[in-house]
Amino acid sequence: MREWLKQSRETASKTHDSVANEAGISRSYYTNIENGIKTPSVKAAKSIARVLSFPWEYFFEEKCSLK
Repeated sequence: MREWLKQSRETASKTHDSVANEAGISRSYYTNIENGIKTPSVKAAKSIARVLSFPWEYFFEEKCSLK
């Protein structure tokens, strides 16, 4: 699980649905990203980061990526 992403979402008081809707992706895709099952595309990473106000590159940093 990407704990940092979950924490960012909870700090913003958002649900999986609200993040996904605002980012223009499906809820299941977002959930899989947060759970560490999927790595987002650059486009999805940028959209999620915009919604939750963090640098999109976090998804691809070794300490945050889970991969």
